[in-house]
Amino acid sequence: MAEKATVARPYAKAAFAHARDKNTLDAWSGWLGTARAVVMSAEFKAFESSPGVGRQQLKELVANVCGDALDANARSLLDLLAENGRIDYLPEIAEHFDELKAEHQNVADVEVVSAAELNDAQRERLASALRARLRRDVRLHCTVDPALIGGAVVRSGDMLIDGSLANKLQRLDVELTTG
Repeated sequence: MAEKATVARPYAKAAFAHARDKNTLDAWSGWLGTARAVVMSAEFKAFESSPGVGRQQLKELVANVCGDALDANARSLLDLLAENGRIDYLPEIAEHFDELKAEHQNVADVEVVSAAELNDAQRERLASALRARLRRDVRLHCTVDPALIGGAVVRSGDMLIDGSLANKLQRLDVELTTG
């Protein structure tokens, strides 16, 4: 949802600036990732929609799951989110925080969806080519989708490379039926 992302961005920027200044980027990324998982869980959604459950209880649930990973500033952020009725914005805050962290560390997260499992040599060749193209270190996140038939789809930020056989067949079909 675009609105949530827009509202979450200032929270993420402030959290990132604090974590960067205190040299606690990994710790903040960790607890925000845990909070994201909590808020996205079916159990949280069921609890949230239960009669009589308030903002404070939602905040305490997230705080209890995150536990000792929360420092005083993280607890302050949770308090602010609860006060403004925005605990459910934690997934977007965590996502934007991680984007800022990756940019700060000059790392690109690249999603690779291939028709078959990539072996180590293929992963290294792909990572090397992407490092050269993106001029950043690369973290590959590989998944398999047999529906691609062959090839792969590579995504990082605004970049999309669709080298799948399914896409090529679809383009051929369009050319044959419209041409």
